Amino acid sequence: MSGLLAGLLLRRAGWDVEILERVETELAGRGAGIVAQPDLIETLRGLGIETVDMGVEIATRKILDRSGRVTCEFTCPQVLTAWERVYRVLRDAFPGRHYHRGRGVTGLQQSKHCVVAFTDKGEIECELLVGADGLRSTIRQQCVPDLAPLYAGYVAWRALIAEAAFPQAIHDELFGYMTFCLPPGEQFLGYPVAGPDNDLSPGGRRYNVVWYRPAQEHSELQHLLTDERGTVHALSIPPPLIRRDAIAAMRAAAGRLLPPQFRAVVRLIGEPILQPIYDLESPRMAFGRVAIIGDAAFVARPHVAAGVAKAADDAACLVAALASDDVEAALRRFEAQRLPVGRRIIERARHLGAYLQATQTAAERARSERHSIPQAVLAETAVLDFLRA
Repeated sequence: MSGLLAGLLLRRAGWDVEILERVETELAGRGAGIVAQPDLIETLRGLGIETVDMGVEIATRKILDRSGRVTCEFTCPQVLTAWERVYRVLRDAFPGRHYHRGRGVTGLQQSKHCVVAFTDKGEIECELLVGADGLRSTIRQQCVPDLAPLYAGYVAWRALIAEAAFPQAIHDELFGYMTFCLPPGEQFLGYPVAGPDNDLSPGGRRYNVVWYRPAQEHSELQHLLTDERGTVHALSIPPPLIRRDAIAAMRAAAGRLLPPQFRAVVRLIGEPILQPIYDLESPRMAFGRVAIIGDAAFVARPHVAAGVAKAADDAACLVAALASDDVEAALRRFEAQRLPVGRRIIERARHLGAYLQATQTAAERARSERHSIPQAVLAETAVLDFLRA
């Protein structure tokens, strides 16, 4: 989505833009629930994209204890949407003839005047190359070859569940809220999002589930990333390949640790997603006529819910810089503005997630005492006020 945001904003500023998408098929249907932060909404409106039906509006967060009793509530109005909903409105706004699927960048060369991007279907010469290709960015790898994602010490089990599958009693308790429970050293949360094709009608929505659980990198994580054939997958594992015994162990843990409402939710999960949690912090974002933005530059733990909003702000800052400078000078100014923001987001996300790690330093244990209490979880999760402080 950072590529689409940058592409749309650059086109609006008068640039000729071609987007190269390395995946052959459309990306709709990927991802899970996200928070539509105000910065993202503002960027979409600036692009002339309608945001009235962007997602499900909620006003209240609450925490359940092991017995299912509400122990804490917090007022926090937000719009909760799905990754595919935001992707779809951006994809529909970008001209199809300039969006090239199945064409990944495999290398690049640049001179004072241009960049040549090498792809598996030939070369493209351009004035500016923007790497918006995510955690596994090949453009970042060309520019910062020694940088690699850093495993955070825990994983997230995720799922989207059809609203129609919910028993009425569980639906009444959960569907109008962002709801948490906090087993020792873990966090489970769920909230409603739009259904397929942005269905916001009662009964047509979905419930987004995230369960953060510690996992040692060289033992349990490797076990979770190993499929039935014994193949160990790097960084993540496709949902159909997750071993049945790993899913069974997750479901058994739900029976031991979660309140009755969330035990019922876990029973509704068909094919869960396993997401190892990583940090990625790039030392630079500008390389001559090449820039990296979004998750290609910084990947923060999900607790701040900043990913898409950060991508929108990266794109807006990039386009603003290009309005008054030549490309290389503009990218240096863009980098000077966005690097500190990316670092603050990474630091904040590390603080919020420290108590979930399989191992902790003394400093991380101290953070755990501050950020793991119920009131802090309710007030700090998926809120970007810290960037404006």
